[in-house]
Amino acid sequence: MNQPSTRPAKKVADSRTEQNYIIMPAHINGYNRLFGGQLVEWIDIVAGIVARRHCESNITTVAIDNLRFKAPAHVNDLIVLMGQVTYVGRTSMEVRVQTYVEDLSGMRKLINRAYIVMVAIDENERPIEVPQIIPETPEEKFEYECGAKRDALRRQRRTEAY
Repeated sequence: MNQPSTRPAKKVADSRTEQNYIIMPAHINGYNRLFGGQLVEWIDIVAGIVARRHCESNITTVAIDNLRFKAPAHVNDLIVLMGQVTYVGRTSMEVRVQTYVEDLSGMRKLINRAYIVMVAIDENERPIEVPQIIPETPEEKFEYECGAKRDALRRQRRTEAY
């Protein structure tokens, strides 16, 4: 388990964020689908908002740990991105961003899930401590446990890479 933070812990819900976009022709690739790079940009923005809200400081993206395209999106589709903190280390946060296509009746279909690692930074761009999270629901607790495992795998990969 991580060392307790000197900053007050926060609930997952405190920084949860939802962002919506309508896909326009400029967002489409040569196959008439949402350009993957555009979606990555939107995911990074949502993850950054979640992380800033959680740590109340500036942040920087360290890694997009996992990005799965499950289904395409097309012109005029409504895209809904939902982000939340899933795991917190000493200076880093894992943020899950799920992307849905919402039809006219309001039904949502998951088309992408991504895990992004963000680090809180001070005015000199040095890492700073972040508040711990308080997972409350069974889903939040499960995500936290899985996040701890993903964090351990990331650490292992970093040491093996050098």
